Amino acid sequence: MSWIQKLYETYENCHSMIGIGLDEKSLLLPICHTTQNAQIEIAIDSRGNFLRAKVVPKNEARTIIPCTEKSGGRTSGEAPHPLCDKLQYIAGDYKNFGSKKKPYFGSFMEQLREWCESIHSHPKAQAVFRYLAREEVIKDLLDYGILFAGKDGKLLNKWDKTSDKDVPEIFKVVVNADQSDVFVRWIVESSGDPKSAVWSDPSLFDCWIKYYSSIKENLILCYVTGVKSYAADQHPAKIRNSGDKAKLISSNDVRGFTFRGRFATAEQVCGVGFEVTQKAHNALRWLISKQGYRRGDHAVVAWATSGKDIPDPLADSLAILKLDHMQSNEQTKVSTAQEFALKLNKRIAGYSAELGKSAGIVIMGLDAATPGRMAITFYRELEGSEFLERIEKWHNACCWFHDYRYVEVIDNQSGGKKNIRLRFIGAPSPSDIAEAAYGSRLDDKLKKAAVERILPCIIDGQQIPRDIVESSVRRACNRIGMENWEWGKVLSIACALYNKLYGKGEFDMALDESRRTRDYLYGRLLALADNLEEWALKESGESRQTNAARLMQRFSEHPYTTWRTLELSLGPYKAKLGRKSHKLQSLMTSTMAMFEADDFANDKKLSGEFLLGYHCQREALWKRGGEGE
Repeated sequence: MSWIQKLYETYENCHSMIGIGLDEKSLLLPICHTTQNAQIEIAIDSRGNFLRAKVVPKNEARTIIPCTEKSGGRTSGEAPHPLCDKLQYIAGDYKNFGSKKKPYFGSFMEQLREWCESIHSHPKAQAVFRYLAREEVIKDLLDYGILFAGKDGKLLNKWDKTSDKDVPEIFKVVVNADQSDVFVRWIVESSGDPKSAVWSDPSLFDCWIKYYSSIKENLILCYVTGVKSYAADQHPAKIRNSGDKAKLISSNDVRGFTFRGRFATAEQVCGVGFEVTQKAHNALRWLISKQGYRRGDHAVVAWATSGKDIPDPLADSLAILKLDHMQSNEQTKVSTAQEFALKLNKRIAGYSAELGKSAGIVIMGLDAATPGRMAITFYRELEGSEFLERIEKWHNACCWFHDYRYVEVIDNQSGGKKNIRLRFIGAPSPSDIAEAAYGSRLDDKLKKAAVERILPCIIDGQQIPRDIVESSVRRACNRIGMENWEWGKVLSIACALYNKLYGKGEFDMALDESRRTRDYLYGRLLALADNLEEWALKESGESRQTNAARLMQRFSEHPYTTWRTLELSLGPYKAKLGRKSHKLQSLMTSTMAMFEADDFANDKKLSGEFLLGYHCQREALWKRGGEGE
C-alpha cells in the first residue's frame, strides 16, 4: 500500500492547491467531488425561480460537481450525482419529451432532499431543490430557445441538415447531437453573494463533504493510516482522463475467485478509509494531468511528495534545462559538451536546493489491460538526491548534438507564424527514442512498450536495450524514404544511443581527428563525399539526393566496394568545383591515409561507430561554413 500512502501524503502537503483553476493542468479536486463537462448552464434565484439559461462553450465546460462514491464511478444504471446531472436525472418532465432512456428523477430528488434537510444543508442546494420540484426544466429550456422540439413536441435527436436555419449551439456541443443527454450545471444568484456559480463555491464543497461523511456507517481499520475510519464503498475511477473507467482498487467480483478462498469479504482484502482513497486518487489524477506522460492507456508520472517541482524523467535535455523557449536557430546557449554538463549540473543543483536531500520522490507507471482494471506497471521510491543523481547521469551519458526540435514564433516582418529550429546538446526523450527506433508512424502499443523499457534505464541505471540501439542504427543507415529532418533526428539519436551502450558515453561529440578506428574513419569519408557532392549540386542549382545519401545503407554493409563506386562518381563534381574543393579533397586524402594497412580493404559490415564519425565530420564542416571552407 506504499503508493496510496505517498499519494495521501502528497494531497495533504498540497492542500492549498485544492480547487484552484479549472484548466486540465491545475485542478486538485476536493474529496467527494469529480468533474464533468457541462453543456447547459441554468441560472435561478435563491427562491428557485428560473432566470435564464445558456449553452456552455466547450472550452468552459469543465465543471466541479459533488458526487457519491457510486456516482463518481458510474458507467450505467441508476447512480445520481447530488446536485448537477443529466436531464435524465434532474428533469421531472423528462418522460414527456420522447427520450427512450429511463428517467431517474425520483432517486435524484430523494438524495437531494435528504441533503437539504440535514444540518449540513446549503442555500444553493435548497434553491436548486425548490426549482426542480416544479418539474419544468425541459419546458423552460425549450421556451428559452436552448433545446429544440419537433412538430410532435418531442426533443429532436438531431438537427435537420437540410434546414435553411443555422445549426443551434446545443447541437455543436452535445455528444452524438442527442439533446436528452445534456449535462446541466447551476448558477444561484442572491444579493451579496459573489460566488453564484455552484462549481466555484468552497462553502458548498464543504457542506457536501460534511454531509456525505456523516452518513457513512461502516468502520474499518485503514491499512494506510493505521486508525479506525469509515470504509470506502467504492474507489474512484477517471484517473488518467475524464473518460477513464479503469480502477486501481476494485473488489466487485464477489461470485468469482478474486479474493474468495483466502478472505470472506472484500474489506478484509484491502482496508482503505473513505477519506484516504478519495485524497490519494484525487492527487494521482491531478499529478497525471499536470505533469504526467500519457500515450493511449499508458501513463507515467513522477512527483515529490512535498509538492515541489522536479525534473521530468521522460523529458529531453532541452526541456530539463528549460531552453525550449529559445527563438534562434543560430548559436545556442549550449554549444559544447562541457557547457552542457556545467549547465545541467547547475540546474540539478537548483532542484536539489529546492527539494532538500531527504525529499521523497515517487515514479509510477500505469496501464490498463481491460477497460475496468488498471495495473501499476512501474513503481520506484527514491530520495531526492538519489533521483536527481540518476537523472543527471542519464543526460550526461546519453547526450549528443541534436537539431530536430522546433519552436513556433511570430515573424516580425510578416506577422505570421513560423517554425524555428533549436540546436541543442543533450539526451533525447524516451518518446523520441521510440520513434527513432521504430519510425514516426509506430502504433501506441509499440511506443508504450518502448517507453516502458527505457524508463528503467533512466531511473535504475539499467543498460539500454540492445535491440532498440541496433534498430535506430539500421534506420539511420537507410535514409531513403525519410525527409531530411526526420533522418537527421534518427541519425543524432542513433549516435546518442550507440555512444551510451558501446562507448559508455565517452565518445567525444567534437570531431576526433586522431581517432584511427576503421568504422570511424569510413564514417568520416562518407560525410566528406556527401558534402563535396552536395556543394557541387548547390553551385549548379540542383536539388536532389547525393550518391552518398542513396548508397548509405549499402556503404554500411560493404564499405570498401561501395567507396570505390562513390569515389569514381565524385570526379565530375570535383571538376565542377575546381580549386574551391582542394581543401575538402585534401581532407579526404589525409583521412584515407589514417587507415591501418588492412583496415581500408576490409569489406565487412560497419558498426554504429561509423555513424559517430559521419555525424562528427558533418558537424565540423557545418561549423567551418558548410563546404570545406
